[in-house]
Amino acid sequence: MAAQFGRRLCKGVTTTAVAAAAVAALAASQAPGVTTDDQGRRTTSDATPSPEETADAAGATGNSPYYTDLPPLNSPRPAPSASTGTDVSGVTEAGIPATVLDAYKKAEAALREKRPGCNLPWQLLAAIGKVESGQARGGRVDADGTTLSPILGPQLDGNGFALIKDTDNGAYDGNSSYDQAVGPMQFIPSTWEWAGRDGNGDGREDPNNIYDAALAAGHYLCRFDWDLSDQRDLDKAILSYNNSTEYLNTVMTWLEYYRRGTHEIPDGTGTLPADRSDSGSGSGTVWPSPATPSTSPSPKPSTKPAKPAKPGKPSGSAPSPKPPADSGSPSTPPGTPPPTPTDTVDHLEDAGTATLTAMAGDTFTERMSARAETETGKAVAKVRIRFTVLGDTDTTFTGGERVATVVTNGSGVAVAPALRAGEKTGPVVVQATVVGRTVKGVAYRATVTERVADTLVRTGGKALTCTPGGEFADAVELRATYEGAAADKVAATATLVTSADDPAANDKGPYFKGADGKAVRALSGLTTDADGLLRLPQLYADDTTGTFLLRVTTAGGATATVELTVAAAETESPAPAPSTPASPAPSADPAAGPAA
Repeated sequence: MAAQFGRRLCKGVTTTAVAAAAVAALAASQAPGVTTDDQGRRTTSDATPSPEETADAAGATGNSPYYTDLPPLNSPRPAPSASTGTDVSGVTEAGIPATVLDAYKKAEAALREKRPGCNLPWQLLAAIGKVESGQARGGRVDADGTTLSPILGPQLDGNGFALIKDTDNGAYDGNSSYDQAVGPMQFIPSTWEWAGRDGNGDGREDPNNIYDAALAAGHYLCRFDWDLSDQRDLDKAILSYNNSTEYLNTVMTWLEYYRRGTHEIPDGTGTLPADRSDSGSGSGTVWPSPATPSTSPSPKPSTKPAKPAKPGKPSGSAPSPKPPADSGSPSTPPGTPPPTPTDTVDHLEDAGTATLTAMAGDTFTERMSARAETETGKAVAKVRIRFTVLGDTDTTFTGGERVATVVTNGSGVAVAPALRAGEKTGPVVVQATVVGRTVKGVAYRATVTERVADTLVRTGGKALTCTPGGEFADAVELRATYEGAAADKVAATATLVTSADDPAANDKGPYFKGADGKAVRALSGLTTDADGLLRLPQLYADDTTGTFLLRVTTAGGATATVELTVAAAETESPAPAPSTPASPAPSADPAAGPAA
């Protein structure tokens, strides 16, 4: 099917052009600031990433070749029945191998949780997977998602491709001379080193595994806080994967196609693409691996005649003239390429990096910068510098990665992205090296300090009272701030002190309860919440009455003292009973006679 599809693309140029123009025009109509030319092709002058956004000029793939096959003009339809396996309406092309499709959807779900603002659609991963490897060569993967045989791009030796010398000693691509793009999403080893992810939970980060590669691709596309629901950010993200307008157009065409509908097909039954952006050229090409039968056309030998040599000058095949014996200049073998900027670098120098210190969770205000120099101290531009966060730390660059690659500017200087401090405090080491060379680098030392507060106040003003042997009705709540803003995740202690002048814990009066139910009058390990609030556990009172002090202190020295009162409940004295006047005794009347 792939061979037929390839021939259809070659012979049906008019139909393909119409399809490409229609899909490109549709995509462009949804993109503010993106236009189409008179052939319906997208122009992306407004979408080209800035130098900082394309920190690694080689992109995820080293700008390796990719498949240029386009989807059918017909919109996808539901999956074909068992009795019909035709591709008349693009039904087969719309199918994605089951394991590969599952990997894309799982990656989308993971990114929705980790980076919800990115709005990564799984159809974008499917479009890139189609263009990079034909969906892992039609879904030729095992049950865990690992390709049955390696998928390698051509070696990036500068012969029609970028020049990227070996960075992994052949660990991923088996090539110890030059890098090659690896796996179903075609990561070059130097990018995989920091972008790699474990997508299937087996404890490994394998570029040959579709779950790992799809998750890594998702994080790569979301690394600059781009919102992929915005066409401009979407264009930037795709261009950062492979910096080619044609690549952008091809991926967008498949993205729009998959958005209209797709379905699951059995692993190993997907169609294989036929046409590549390099027309099959380049040495060391393994697309797919020789161990796998392929229906892709073999590279065709060039039929163009060699240009004749100009009169008076040797032809390209003639030996170079030898220099005079006393010139002292070594002869240069014919065909030897001139040295690249990277070849001329002798060492790196710190380009004036200031002290690197930040509180946990904050972004470092200073950024690291390195200068590439020749042996004589001359600056070297257009050299890739890799900054790597070393050791056991959760400090990363602002994009969430531990490695960032930056190209030196005209002054030979590469400025790393800002560091973001993690929660682990202490020293952090970042190493700067030259990609593709083993020369003296630069080690930067940064320090992550604990979170602190400079103000701590009680949120309420109600008096805190309790009767002996009872419990306080109101909880103690305080708010911590630092430089006027809520101080979150700040460590604090709470102690029922002996007195204002004696910070030792009291041995009587109010207390907290420990896990065993016993009285505790000093608490540590307390932490403010996201709003800087600290709510203390329930307070109780023993039988001792009086006024007591609770002292709360945060990291950074902010302190608040809270007064607690334990007093017996006031009892009301009974009101005296009203007196009843005595009845007067009958008076004796002398006139009265004796009683009868």
